Amino acid sequence: MPQGQPTVVPDDGLTTRQRRNRPLLMVNTGDGKGKSTAAFGLALRGWNQGWSVAVFQFVKSAKWRLGEQTAFETLGALHDERGTGGAIEWHKMGSGWSWSRKEGTEEDHAADALAGWREIQRRLAAEQHGLYVLDEFTYPINWGWVDVDEVVDTLVNRTGRQHVMITGRRAHPKLVDAADLVTEMTKIKHPMDAGQKGQRGIEW
Repeated sequence: MPQGQPTVVPDDGLTTRQRRNRPLLMVNTGDGKGKSTAAFGLALRGWNQGWSVAVFQFVKSAKWRLGEQTAFETLGALHDERGTGGAIEWHKMGSGWSWSRKEGTEEDHAADALAGWREIQRRLAAEQHGLYVLDEFTYPINWGWVDVDEVVDTLVNRTGRQHVMITGRRAHPKLVDAADLVTEMTKIKHPMDAGQKGQRGIEW
């Protein structure tokens, strides 16, 4: 892709502008750090373009507060007050969705995940947002809480100009096949390998 030019121009009957502005299904996966961070960077660019952005977190506990959440809520308030950028919503899809999953039963978590996915489906049908960030959504798919075939069908057949970014390890092969853009984060080294815990400003 030298100088941002595609290496192939498909014979699809679309103009360059039409092809360039197709809505994308994107996946950030892999074992390396940075999947959500990159997705939030994309959301920041979407906000700057004036898009309505909705973030749905599927695993992190509602008790945790990421630095990105505070920043985006501030940007959302700026939009509401001055009309700068786009509208922003940030949704945590259930208390106790940390790795320990101590609060509630697995059935409770599965029901919450499915309810969250149903809300996303409703918003997609209504063309409510320009960008959806489904953070760590690969996990409820892999755990069987949300049906991958239904997810793929919904996302591939969504209407309008709605971009969707999904993050999480071990993205399902069907999701990878359906996506327009897939990035795999590969871990080379991490401070945790040397016994160092996550730190403020780096992990949250």
